[in-house]
Amino acid sequence: MKRPTIFAALTAQELREFLPAARLIEVRTLAARFEHQDPTAGDAAAFHRALAAANSEILLACWKTPPLPDVLPPNLRYVCYLAGSVKRLVTRDHIARGLIVTNWGGSISRIVAEWALFHIFSCLRRATYWTLAMHRESAWKDNGTETASLFGRTVGLHGFGQVARELVRLLQPFGCQITAFAPDVDAAAEREFGVKPSPSLEALFADNDIVVELAPLIPETTGCVTEKHLRLIRPGGVFVNVGRGAVVDEAALLRVAQEGKIMVGLDVFTVEPLPADSGFRGLPNVTLTPHLAGPTTDRRRDAGDFALANLRAYVASQPLQALIDLRTFDTST
Repeated sequence: MKRPTIFAALTAQELREFLPAARLIEVRTLAARFEHQDPTAGDAAAFHRALAAANSEILLACWKTPPLPDVLPPNLRYVCYLAGSVKRLVTRDHIARGLIVTNWGGSISRIVAEWALFHIFSCLRRATYWTLAMHRESAWKDNGTETASLFGRTVGLHGFGQVARELVRLLQPFGCQITAFAPDVDAAAEREFGVKPSPSLEALFADNDIVVELAPLIPETTGCVTEKHLRLIRPGGVFVNVGRGAVVDEAALLRVAQEGKIMVGLDVFTVEPLPADSGFRGLPNVTLTPHLAGPTTDRRRDAGDFALANLRAYVASQPLQALIDLRTFDTST
């Protein structure tokens, strides 16, 4: 078993949350030489100099790691990314030239799916409306109060990646009929998950009580959910976005939300942080959260465990999981 050199460009917080205690000890044990530098201690140029000086075989990276230089250190072979989208860190050309890259794969998908479920519940039970009304107006329910249950509802998923599949599992106890619009909803997925393919994006929005946005943000999906789609949601219906804000025409979504006929749950936005003067703020039919879907602080160690398993596989010359090849790079957010 080879023992590679490892350079960890992680903040102290990232180390503590993703690789607590024994996990970091094992990473050090796997390495012939282990070096660590907080990438926020200097600018990107300082990081590039440190990366070149270390000239390690493996780079352990996370959210705060700056983008890699075009010309990589000669010994760098593998970037083990503890987080999700790698497009901020590495380029397509890096991968085309043979750089091995992995990310957190599906290790946090259940946590994001859990947050989608939270938003669904919040919308159905009108949680934001009642939170604002009870805090500000001393409100209480009356005979005209309406809420809704998830049991027996129809749910449409735009996108059918790992988060969507975990959400299907979480929805199973509620007896929901689930349809999905995505290129990877095939007969095998239908058999395994009990999900029916939707014939079009229009049908997905028109035929379901609840629509959850989970499509990746790529050129083909940017702005693909338009006002026409949003107005197909029936009055009292729910639209939740825990995927990427820019998949949706956000100005159109605001116009529809301001009419108050549907319930909306948003964790992601085209501009983040959400501007202080955003029209979404204060709407009683809109649940807002600041891109909290996942991983939660306590479950970041799941991504650390996934990375550690990949490091073990790498030193044992075994296949890696969540490998980012050119196709994956091109079709991911």
